[in-house]
Amino acid sequence: MSEVMEDVELNKRGNRKKLIVELLMIMLGNLILSLGLNWFLSPSDLVVGGITGVSIILDYLVNIPMWVTNIIVNLPLFLIAAKQLGFKFIAKSAFSAGFLSVALWFTGFIPPLVEDPGMLMNAVYGAIFLGVGIGIVLRASATTGGTDMAATIIHTAKKNFPLAKIMLCIDSTIIAIGAAVFGVEKAMYALIAVYIISRVVSTIIDGGDLSKSVLIVSDKHEELGKSIISRLKRGATSLRGTGMYTQHEKNLLYVVVRKNEIVELQKIVKEIDPKAFMTIMEAKEVIGEGFRDY
Repeated sequence: MSEVMEDVELNKRGNRKKLIVELLMIMLGNLILSLGLNWFLSPSDLVVGGITGVSIILDYLVNIPMWVTNIIVNLPLFLIAAKQLGFKFIAKSAFSAGFLSVALWFTGFIPPLVEDPGMLMNAVYGAIFLGVGIGIVLRASATTGGTDMAATIIHTAKKNFPLAKIMLCIDSTIIAIGAAVFGVEKAMYALIAVYIISRVVSTIIDGGDLSKSVLIVSDKHEELGKSIISRLKRGATSLRGTGMYTQHEKNLLYVVVRKNEIVELQKIVKEIDPKAFMTIMEAKEVIGEGFRDY
């Protein structure tokens, strides 16, 4: 009984520690995001979608601060989402959206590192800051609210509308409004920023550690497998298949390696069986022994 109680206590401590780490990540991510907005995107009127884009437009048109817009728009969205999905489901995202408003307010008093770096530099560095900030928040299993939450509410009510398409429609509408308000040229720079943000977020989420998954068809699969294990220190899985043209049974090896190991793997295959058939594919995220932990 005492051992069970100890395990429960350890789990509670582990969950508490995990929650604290996630909250710190949310705060850090939103801080970086708000610096990107206040230092780069907002001064150049670059609308990249989302509530941040709405905030930039309203700040320009009616002089409402971005942090105020973030609260005004997000508050009803989170109230609706809490009713639909439960507060526990959106708790971290609600904390994230709230802290983003605080961060937008106080980072507004921090002077930019460089005065007037130019439209392109504002688009690039603003996008990098936003991408890193959003990526960190997403890794903490939260969002910054806004269009993500609006799309979730619509999707919950209308299941036949794909979530990704709803988000795309909302963000595209905001970018189009930005183009109408600030001009097509700024909208084009904003689209560059949107692309960079998506790439940076993907890198943060995937850990920036692309690997390769490889399928090898060879009659010398056993020798290849042993060599891969001994020389690369990687596991290999043997699979059985049938050639549709010859109707002969084939032996396949499935191997996952890091990018810098693929050349050595090709050398091994060439040395042992130059006639082997080999396909190499990108593996964006590999979780398990020898790669990333869960």
